[in-house]
Amino acid sequence: MTQDARLSRDARSFRYYRNAVERHWDPQDVDLTSDAARLDVLTTAEFDALRAALAKFGAGEESVTTDLAPLAVVLDDVEDQLFLTTQLYEEAKHTDFFDRYWREVVHEAERARGLEESSPHEDRWYDDDYVELFDRMETAMHRLLAEDTPETRAVAYAHYHLTIEGILAQTAYYGLQTTYGPDVEGAPHLPGLCAGLDLIRRDEGRHVGFGMLKLKELVAEGVDPQLLHDTVNELVPLVNGITTAGFDEGVEPAGPGPNDLVAYAAGKHTTRMKQITTASEAVPDVNELTKLESDD
Repeated sequence: MTQDARLSRDARSFRYYRNAVERHWDPQDVDLTSDAARLDVLTTAEFDALRAALAKFGAGEESVTTDLAPLAVVLDDVEDQLFLTTQLYEEAKHTDFFDRYWREVVHEAERARGLEESSPHEDRWYDDDYVELFDRMETAMHRLLAEDTPETRAVAYAHYHLTIEGILAQTAYYGLQTTYGPDVEGAPHLPGLCAGLDLIRRDEGRHVGFGMLKLKELVAEGVDPQLLHDTVNELVPLVNGITTAGFDEGVEPAGPGPNDLVAYAAGKHTTRMKQITTASEAVPDVNELTKLESDD
């Protein structure tokens, strides 16, 4: 008698896993050699805002590397487990990239300004909204170990995959890559940072897609969509507080300003929720989720 193969290779989770394997990259390979010298044109306030953004990114990647562990414990399907191993690995790589950027770029720029070398772990980089958002995510994830239900899984996915990666991170990438890309006057082009963020965005496209897929399945199986709306609506004010921190009132930014970032976050929120909670809407294919403007 022929037995079924162990893996369901048509499963979306398995396709996310394979996409991760095929698009592997090494944080050490990103060329950072020209970024530090380009930072000398930034004002003190602009340099502080960039350091705060980089510190938040690095701390966020570091925290989810550990906070995703409860989800790995409770997942049932082997295809989901395979995918999550790649996500944990990728979050570790992202932590590696931001740590390397701080050591090789931020420290060099600080020395050029006559500043003492700083640490990305200093409390000054983190506003209250950021701390609260990640504390809530940690609580939602670790609750799975004591109470694993469709509803607690939905809340955990809504915190991490939908809000932190699908809204906050996407909005922050947009702000940084627009500001420090090649087309904005008044801000330096940082090719190393933008190249690293391109690679991280590819990874996180898979992460967001996986979370949306799991949420859509949970809604189809009976989880009340209002639970997702309520969870995310409680978190969006924190997201807006984080993305708009560091702007000087009355000073026109070189890239997207606070209102632009709030509008961008709202658009991501609306689109993600519609794709999850509307039966006729589909979660984008993995190739669309990981596609970048530079791929065109």
